[in-house]
Amino acid sequence: MCRITPSRNIGDLLIFITIIRVKVSCITKALETLAETPVETVVVVDSYGALYHEQIRALVKKYVAMANATGKEVGIHTHNNMQLAFANTIEAIIQGANRIDATMLGLGRGAGNCPMELLLGFLKNPKFNLRPIFKLLQDHLMPLRRTKEWGALIPYVVTGILNQHPRAAMRVRDTEEKNQFLEFYDACTSEV
Repeated sequence: MCRITPSRNIGDLLIFITIIRVKVSCITKALETLAETPVETVVVVDSYGALYHEQIRALVKKYVAMANATGKEVGIHTHNNMQLAFANTIEAIIQGANRIDATMLGLGRGAGNCPMELLLGFLKNPKFNLRPIFKLLQDHLMPLRRTKEWGALIPYVVTGILNQHPRAAMRVRDTEEKNQFLEFYDACTSEV
């Protein structure tokens, strides 16, 4: 499945959703077709937070090869189900992705995303002043974290390991059984 997202500020983006479930031959064909379109950026999305760095490397290399031949850009959007969002984002940057998606404290639905503060620290750009970032985290995100739940909690880890959408993890986190990890794991594996 893919989605084209128009934007006045950054051009058209093409996002392949649930890329982990798409055959390599289909990705290749889609990228060949995409090369002929006006889409400006193609984004590698780890929808389930289930990709490892080897998979990110291979995907980004494939996207960058198409992008280099057509003047398009490559982005990365990672989910943190298995606490790999930051590492996978770094791998994508190393392989040539230049549209990077991250959020403060990894804020995002379910397990969240690549933490912006880690990414800015990794980039070590002297233009980036981290003091206001930590002030923002301290004054706004930490209080929010006391009222909203996100991050790589065990149910999200389970869905990441099993390459499943995290909807079941989100549902269980809203119940009294939210910390019954073995029961959740058994339920998820019985569906596979």
